[in-house]
Amino acid sequence: MSETTSSSSAAPLRRFGRFELRALLHKSQRSMLWLVFDTHHGHGQEMLLMVPREKPASEAAMLQWLKSLDAASRIHHPNLGHVVETGRVDPWPYVTYDRALGETLEERIARGAPLPLDAAQWVAQALEGLAFAHEAGHAHRDIQLAHVLVDAADHVRVIGLEVAQATLPPDADFNATRRAMREAAEEDVVGMGLVLHRLLSGRPVLEEQDLRLVLQRMQPQGQELVRMGWETPYQIPEPLRAIVNRATDRQARQRYHQARSFWRALDGWRLSAELDNGGPIALLKDKMQRFGHLPCVSTRLVSTALSSAMASQHASELAALALKDMALTLELLRRVNNALRQQGHPNSGGTVLNIQRAIAMLGLNGLEEAARALKPWPGPMNETQATFMQSLIRRVQRAGQVAQALRPAGYDGEVVYLINLMQNLGRLLVQYHFPDDAQQIRQLMVAPEPTEEHPNPRGMTEQSAAYAVLGCDLESLGLAVARYWGLGEELQHMMRRQPQEMPVRHADGDLEMLRLTCSLANELIDALGLPERKRQTGIELATRRYSRALNLGLREVYDAMGAAQSQGQSQGDPTADLPDPSLGAAATAAPRSRLRERAQQEGPAPRKDAP
Repeated sequence: MSETTSSSSAAPLRRFGRFELRALLHKSQRSMLWLVFDTHHGHGQEMLLMVPREKPASEAAMLQWLKSLDAASRIHHPNLGHVVETGRVDPWPYVTYDRALGETLEERIARGAPLPLDAAQWVAQALEGLAFAHEAGHAHRDIQLAHVLVDAADHVRVIGLEVAQATLPPDADFNATRRAMREAAEEDVVGMGLVLHRLLSGRPVLEEQDLRLVLQRMQPQGQELVRMGWETPYQIPEPLRAIVNRATDRQARQRYHQARSFWRALDGWRLSAELDNGGPIALLKDKMQRFGHLPCVSTRLVSTALSSAMASQHASELAALALKDMALTLELLRRVNNALRQQGHPNSGGTVLNIQRAIAMLGLNGLEEAARALKPWPGPMNETQATFMQSLIRRVQRAGQVAQALRPAGYDGEVVYLINLMQNLGRLLVQYHFPDDAQQIRQLMVAPEPTEEHPNPRGMTEQSAAYAVLGCDLESLGLAVARYWGLGEELQHMMRRQPQEMPVRHADGDLEMLRLTCSLANELIDALGLPERKRQTGIELATRRYSRALNLGLREVYDAMGAAQSQGQSQGDPTADLPDPSLGAAATAAPRSRLRERAQQEGPAPRKDAP
């Protein structure tokens, strides 16, 4: 259909059937959107009219187009525009919508760039509607800003479903049809990523108004790279930047493949930004009430704690027993500190970080209640998910043992171990309650295959991958749970790992000394998870980052790592002999002797005594 539908070349005809054409709102490679006046009604009515850019090639194709539109129009969802009418003005089919549904996003942003939170809210609603349509077997195939309507109350509806449909023969192979539908749905999801990019950047993507043309120019089909720049109308929060960049990633496998996955990440960030307890944090709290925070790894341990012999055991022996199970350890910390908060103690400091003291305060009945409250292993996890959970528990335990070995003189080893555990709280909770999301985060952290254009590709950082999957980072989840449990602000500060991109400053005070010691321990264990050729460099870089602040050298680091490994093997914990499926057997082996010899040549570094 031409822009000025005409019966002759002399003058444009401003009518399309009974519709009076008022304005062309958008023209893309596949469709046109007009503002029209419907003279069929008594007093007339403004409508939105959409037509494909290519007319059906035959009567059979016309009937198929109308049949598909009719089927799509029967899908009802709050975020899909209600179809008023489908019809034909030969040789063109059309579909109409009520103009009262709202203005297009193109019209809305012409008055000014939206705030990032508003843009995220609009796109999240559009994704909800698209997800519903995709699950019903329909695709849009021409996502544009003009095909997303927003009303005065910021309610969003997507219009144009199946207008730009692909014409397939009636006897088309079912599998081929289903594959084409899946590919079209994935293109819709990328199109919504481009819509979000356009809203946040304040300028056309690749200077193109038609997002279909942008899609064709993007890698891997084309040569262009689409990433969110830094010159934007408003500052873009890092979680939102990671989400939009994943949606348009140059590697197709890194992108969102389903509208619902994209929606979940975006809605999770939006709710977390609006409310501290929203989004994935609220969902996590709900799951914790149903399934507990972590499952009990050792049923024998709990049985021992509940036996009649428990009363005769010394508190230190009970504490040592409880520390062998992370679920029981966390439950005791939660209970004792929540009890202190209910008694009116301020949570600005004074968090109980000693299991023996917690048992003494709660009493034997309290210990028994805590043990009985635990969910048995593996909870709702399947076998594969439980294996990864055991692997993560082992890594956290070894990081705690390394932190204990690295701590300066005068600091309590149990406190250091528990701080390290709390630095990993978000990771543990996500692996237990959202194992599929945890797997997706791990996959995004794996570097893509190298190509000629990108010989040294990098995977996402853990933070960026969590942003792209959940809409918030793992540390924020852990901190939200710590606040929920009534743990003090001092502990919340120590729960924050040192950001990888920030230099490590001198440790000012005990809190910072403990925080940095545990951060280093966690980075060292992460370095052991690198490929063997990168492991040595990873350990050296981590040591160099913290050496000045903690007065440590390579020799102390390797002594601590060796001591932690020996301790883990001697304790006989339930995860000691389990392979780590995400790392491979070599990742948890002792550091190579060549580097150890090199470290020993440096001699011991001076250390400061604790204040």
